[in-house]
Amino acid sequence: MPVGTIVIVTHDSGGCIGPCLQALLPFRQWKIVLIDNDSKDDTVRQAQAIPLEVHTVVNSYNAGFAGALNQAGKIVEGDFLMILNPDVIATAGSLDKLVEALRGDTVGAACGFLMGEDGLPQKGFTVRRFPSIGNMLAEVLLLNRVWPGNPCNVHYRCLDLDYQTAQDVDQPAGACLAVKRQAWETINGFDESFFPVWFEDVDFCRRLRDREWKIVYCPEAIFLHAGGHSVNRLAFRDRQSYWYRNLLRYFKKHHSRSELAVLRVGITVGLLFRALLLLVGLRPPGTSVTEDLEAYWHVAWQYAIRRADV
Repeated sequence: MPVGTIVIVTHDSGGCIGPCLQALLPFRQWKIVLIDNDSKDDTVRQAQAIPLEVHTVVNSYNAGFAGALNQAGKIVEGDFLMILNPDVIATAGSLDKLVEALRGDTVGAACGFLMGEDGLPQKGFTVRRFPSIGNMLAEVLLLNRVWPGNPCNVHYRCLDLDYQTAQDVDQPAGACLAVKRQAWETINGFDESFFPVWFEDVDFCRRLRDREWKIVYCPEAIFLHAGGHSVNRLAFRDRQSYWYRNLLRYFKKHHSRSELAVLRVGITVGLLFRALLLLVGLRPPGTSVTEDLEAYWHVAWQYAIRRADV
């Protein structure tokens, strides 16, 4: 029986799935499951070109990140699940280090050291602390953009973390996360209502911690990570809508009604700030003022003012 199962969810990932699978050639003791979320490019063909046995499921629709992971969860083998984004490359011995970290009775999940293409640690992304009303207001009100070193941002993005030391953490990035199968089954996998992406990994880790499973960071397990290959292809309006909607969904699920109400107000004010910046010529690259204003209005009206169900 395999020691565990590596789960890779793809969506138009043809440009990165080859190197990801190539790096897994030495890990023959693992089963590999690839769930493709209706890619329109050559993702599946690129995956099949690697001389590696991969159990591939091709969806005719986009099941979302959480939905695809739950699909894989029904066919895994072994005691561990290794969630790996297609733009992540495992280095020699990295998976073995995570398995060692998961041997503790109370450890439910483990993550490694994520290194960017520039060779630098991906601080602020590798691990974060759970969202609080304070650090999320700093996020939606643009404080973290204009003052990245503010205490809320430093705390939330773990910019104060010693990345050379193994330790318990709150929420590793879902791009690279090893989970004990027993822990996965305890909380029934991912919540598919966080569709199609964002905050499903935060919710997953929060539920693990609520069930008293530890989540550990293992600096000896090194992974290379490019980042954002799928979400960057989303239309600007979709990126805004999915992020804010799933943020509110997370708060509705894990925070008080009063904090959820305060966050809605903060989102409205923050989107107004963004609209004003657009009108003075400051806007994201590759978009138009009209498109951006429409996206901000849609989010503010739908989720903050009208308070559509999240």
